[in-house]
Amino acid sequence: MKAMLLSLLFLGAAPSGPAPSSLPPEALGAPPLVDASPTAWSCTIDTLRAGKECVFEAEVPPGKGASADQENANIKILKDASRALCSEAVSNARDGVPDPKLVAVCERKYADVVGRCGIEGNVPVVDAKGRFAPAARACYRALSSVLQDVQLMASVASTCCECAARSQCPGNGESCYAAVSRQQAGPTTLACMDERCHDACSMMLPSSASLPRQAPSRGSPQRTDSAAL
Repeated sequence: MKAMLLSLLFLGAAPSGPAPSSLPPEALGAPPLVDASPTAWSCTIDTLRAGKECVFEAEVPPGKGASADQENANIKILKDASRALCSEAVSNARDGVPDPKLVAVCERKYADVVGRCGIEGNVPVVDAKGRFAPAARACYRALSSVLQDVQLMASVASTCCECAARSQCPGNGESCYAAVSRQQAGPTTLACMDERCHDACSMMLPSSASLPRQAPSRGSPQRTDSAAL
């Protein structure tokens, strides 16, 4: 063991005397060489879908000024991807279970961002290999934020809001997703969720002691949980 450690130390030790070098002394002050060729880290629809960090390194021709045709083409490319991206974001967060209402929410939020992603028609938003242009950086980040928000809603609020809609709790529908995921649902809505959707909403509900109680209507069951979900 000692012999092995000694051999490693000798191998890692710097040689005595001046180190041989084929570089002239002034080369140390030269600017570094940059390899501008595309890499596997390029920002694409796939990295947007997966939420991965990436590099904006598309090869796009120099801009020739604003073009309405190019702007419309940029928006169309991203809109065409919205349905697949939103469906996948919701389905992946719910282990393959769809939620059409939340997909519709995602598509509207996505469309609001895409409408500002034409980058004034100066350059294509993606190049021939599907890589996002550097000018589309803000657009890409905004689209990524939409998908991340929707994934949070799908994983935290989706099952609860589906039950709330079936149970006709106040504050159900599209507004439920944002309210529940941000813990901003009103007391009446929370009381109804606790009463009618306790199993589906238990992770998002405050302690029962802090919830207002609703008087059950005559002849109605005390609680209708979401066992069928």
